[in-house]
Amino acid sequence: MPYLLDPTIPPEGKPRSPRTAPDAPPTPMEQRGQAGGLTFTRGGVLTPSSHLALQTAEFANDHDLHSDGLHRALFKAHFEDLENIGDADIVVRLATEHGIDGEALREALDSGTYRERVDEQIEWARSLGVTGVPTFIFNEKYAIVGAQEYPVFQRVMAELGHSPRGEDATPSEPPPAS
Repeated sequence: MPYLLDPTIPPEGKPRSPRTAPDAPPTPMEQRGQAGGLTFTRGGVLTPSSHLALQTAEFANDHDLHSDGLHRALFKAHFEDLENIGDADIVVRLATEHGIDGEALREALDSGTYRERVDEQIEWARSLGVTGVPTFIFNEKYAIVGAQEYPVFQRVMAELGHSPRGEDATPSEPPPAS
């Protein structure tokens, strides 16, 4: 589901100063990312708007294209390669590399075909109280906000009556809906 962490970022992005010194020890988020095979490159000086990337994902969904590879490529481009995912040339290039018709995507982005749908979905998420990403919503009643460890998901699934996988899951109070 599309979501903008900061809806005030203009389409051209917003300049920013790096938050972490290049030689500082890894932050807890960087450590969690490393454990999951993700790299967060330091030194970015632009916070891009992700709206075109979200529209690209909608395009892929509408064309029955499995977008996992595309999502990973967009994530890598933004967090690891420090590319501007608010730039149509970049998202079209990444999409083309994942088997998406670049010309058709470019036309959809230029015409705004998916803009309104993305905006409506963002508003729907906000109406549910989503305030961060990732947010996982179960049965439109329970939510897990943020990057959580697998046992958290197991507990929620057990609370919802699904057999958890793994031995370390014990049912407990589900997290409050956000």
